[in-house]
Amino acid sequence: MGKRIISINPKPKQSQAEILTKLKESLGAKWSCCVLITCTAPEKNGKMEVEMHFDGDETLAAFLVENASQVFEERCLLCESKNGIT
Repeated sequence: MGKRIISINPKPKQSQAEILTKLKESLGAKWSCCVLITCTAPEKNGKMEVEMHFDGDETLAAFLVENASQVFEERCLLCESKNGIT
């Protein structure tokens, strides 16, 4: 699986929608859907703000997020098995 790192250098008060627009522009016309999930650093009580924005077809965005979740679950299980955690 190939990965492409894109630096968009957001401005301090830039909205998530503006960042998503820059991200999609950086990706180029080839991509029909993108999802941006961000969060703040956790507060002392553990709370954090989480935001998700997407551009493109809602069903496709849901598919991307669901499959990304499965990838992370598989990686967590693999790490746990390597570290002897059950």
